[in-house]
Amino acid sequence: MNVIGEHTDYAGGLVLPMAIERSVAVTGESGGDLVRLRSDRFVGTAVVDLEGNGPTRGWGRRAAGVVAELDALGRSRVGFSGVVSGDLPAGAGLGSSGAFGVAVARALCAAGGLELDPIELVLACRRAEEAATGVPCGILDQAAAVLGRPDRALLLDCSTLEHRLVPLPGGIAVLVVDSGVRREVEDTAYAQRSLELEAGHPDRVRHVETENERVLAAVEALERDDRPALGELFASSQASLRDDYEVSTPELDLVVERALEAGAFAARLTGAGFGGCVVALAEASHAADVAAALSDHYAVDVVRAGAPPP
Repeated sequence: MNVIGEHTDYAGGLVLPMAIERSVAVTGESGGDLVRLRSDRFVGTAVVDLEGNGPTRGWGRRAAGVVAELDALGRSRVGFSGVVSGDLPAGAGLGSSGAFGVAVARALCAAGGLELDPIELVLACRRAEEAATGVPCGILDQAAAVLGRPDRALLLDCSTLEHRLVPLPGGIAVLVVDSGVRREVEDTAYAQRSLELEAGHPDRVRHVETENERVLAAVEALERDDRPALGELFASSQASLRDDYEVSTPELDLVVERALEAGAFAARLTGAGFGGCVVALAEASHAADVAAALSDHYAVDVVRAGAPPP
């Protein structure tokens, strides 16, 4: 889940995600000459050969992208049969496709004897996602899934890949509020926004430049536990995402408004937008009341920063 720094990763900017205690897991065993993944979560079975030829639609194409990328990196050509499970919702702006790619890659690397350092794994999974979907995605989701740690956010420069962990104040609760609007990024204007940014569209460029500044300011605010500053930064980010980058929606704007009315001191959309979730910050002592006030309209989770599996 991204704390702040939206639509800056594919521009080589700054992001501040955190890994939350939700997961996508792949379990199974090696053998044979195919990669076969079964999932009640996504419904169905994906079958991919060891060069990455397989489904061209649905979640199976992302698995095929990972297989092809690992094949290019020299993974031993051994098959794998496994099951995909987990409790991270899809299409909610919480990085489920990135987590799925990382989980598949970890399983296949273990089965095929390929060792990648964390940054290599992140880069491989990002390339696989882009190849599978045709969307010029950034690196935020994969980095959070691999590099996130308990009670920490991850400050990442997506240009240099320099990163450090930022402690989260103990008195602040992080809430994820689901708007209920689902989307696949490749079915939205996400790719169009990337092209507009590359072409120098002034509003898109202004958003990225100011959002990068907000990421640095948010890190400073977290380090000094400055909650009013965080509230202002979240409000500015949401306004920029709504007006300059045009990725918010009336449904997301309403969630932000209701979260603030319920007692959160900061709220903004998280993820690519066009639907999905809002991240809200509240005093830890009042988090249950905020969640209860919102639960009449939305699914709400109070989340903690968690560590990915080794």
